[in-house]
Amino acid sequence: MSEPLTRTAVSCPAKVLVAGGYLVLDRAYTGLVFGLDARIHTVVEPLKTTAGVSISEIVVTSPQFHGAIWEYGYRSQEGDGGIAVTQLSVGHEQSISASKNPFIETALTFALTYIWTLQPNQRIASCSIRILADQAYYSNPGTRRAADSRFLDFNVSLKHAHKTGLGSSAALVTSFTAAVLSFYLPKSLFDLQSDKGQTILHNLSQASHSHAQGKVGSGFDIASAVFGSCLYKRFSPSLLNALPPPSSPGFADQLRSLIEGDAWDTEIRKAAIKMPQGLRLVMCDVDCGSETPSMVKKVLAWRQENKEEAERIWNELQRGNEALAAELTRLAGADLTAGEGNDKLRAIIQKNRGLIRQMGEASGVPIEPPQQTQLLDYCSTLDGVIGGVVPGAGGYDAVVLLVQDKEEVIASLRKSLASYRAEDSEEGLKIGKVGIIGVREEMVGVRKEELSLYKEWPTTS
Repeated sequence: MSEPLTRTAVSCPAKVLVAGGYLVLDRAYTGLVFGLDARIHTVVEPLKTTAGVSISEIVVTSPQFHGAIWEYGYRSQEGDGGIAVTQLSVGHEQSISASKNPFIETALTFALTYIWTLQPNQRIASCSIRILADQAYYSNPGTRRAADSRFLDFNVSLKHAHKTGLGSSAALVTSFTAAVLSFYLPKSLFDLQSDKGQTILHNLSQASHSHAQGKVGSGFDIASAVFGSCLYKRFSPSLLNALPPPSSPGFADQLRSLIEGDAWDTEIRKAAIKMPQGLRLVMCDVDCGSETPSMVKKVLAWRQENKEEAERIWNELQRGNEALAAELTRLAGADLTAGEGNDKLRAIIQKNRGLIRQMGEASGVPIEPPQQTQLLDYCSTLDGVIGGVVPGAGGYDAVVLLVQDKEEVIASLRKSLASYRAEDSEEGLKIGKVGIIGVREEMVGVRKEELSLYKEWPTTS
C-alpha cells in the first residue's frame, strides 16, 4: 500500500552570472555563477475534494498576484507518450486574456511523466500547488499580511509585475519540479537531499526549462537553483534536441532514460568557488532594461565572422574568470573585514571588464555600455567597494558589486547611489534611479522548507 501524501515545501535560490556571460554558451568555457538568497518556494498538498468524489485535477496558484490561478487536467497517453496536461480554465481574473504559463505547464508535464514511468500502475492523485516569491524578484512595492510575513502581496496581476532579472523562471521550474517529485514519490525513488536525487532534479529541470523557453540558454541558472554557487560548464545541446515532443510515442521512456542516464556532460564544480569571510555581493537595480536574446544573437554572429579575434578575447576572459574564482576561494580562509588583501581581486575585475568592453565594441553590442562603465567606475571609488561588473549578457539591467561585508559600507553605498545621476548617452538611452536589491550571495541550492513559513499563505481556501 502506498504512503499517504503529505504537504511538501521546497525552495530554490535566484542567480547572478558574475563571470562568463556569452562564454557559458560554449562547452569549451565556464561561467562563474552565484546563487542569491532570494528564493522561489513551491508548496504542494493534497487537493481537498468532496467525500466520495474522485477527480484528476491540479490547481496551481501564485497568490501574491491578482488572478494568478491555473487549473490543469491530466491523463496518460498511448504509445508511452507520458502524461498530457491540459489547462482547464485560465484564471479567475485573467479569463479575458486566456493566460497560459508555459514554464508551469511544461514543468508539470515533465514531472508527472517522470513520476508515471516510476509508478506506471499507480493513480496520480489531485493536488494543490502554491508558488511564493521573495520580494527581490520584483520591483513592485508590496504589502505584508502580518508584521513578520516573509512574502508580500504585490497587489498587481503577473502581467503588470516588474521583474528585477534574478532568474525567476529557473528558480520556479526547479523548486516546482522538486516539490512535485518529493510530494508524489517515496524517498526510495526520489530523495531530494541525496546526490542522486539532486542530479535527477537537475537533469529533469534542465529538460523542462529548455523545452519551455524554446531550447535556448546554457542552463547555468538551473544548475545554481539546484546546487547553489558554482563554476558551470554547460551540457551538449544535442542531449535535449534528441528528446521527442511531450505526449508523442516513446516520450516517457526516452525522458526517463535521459534523466537517469550517464550521457549528461555538464560539469558543476561547487568546491571551486567560495566567498571570503568579510566580503559579499551586492546587486544594484538599474531602471532601464535590455533585450538579452537579440544581444546574444549579435555577439554569436560576430564571433562566427571574426573567429581569430573572438577566440583571443574569449580565451583571455576564460583565464580571467578562472582567476577570479580561484582568488575568491584562496581568500576564503582569511578575514577581509579590515579591507586588506583585495588588490589582486580589484586587478582581476578591472582586466575582465576591459576584455568585456573589447568584445562589446568589436561586436557592436552594449555589453558594458558607457553609462554602466560610468556607474561601475563611480562605485569602484567608494569606500569598501572592491569592484563590480555588468552580469550575465550585460546591458542596462543591473550591476553586481563585490564589497566589504559591513553595515556601514552598505549604508554609505545606498546613500551614494541615491544621489547618483548618469550622464546622457549619444543613443538617447538614460539609466534611471539606481538602487540596491535586497539580496546577497547564497552558497546553498535547493532545500526543503518548514511549512510554518507559509502560515499567512494557506495552500487551500
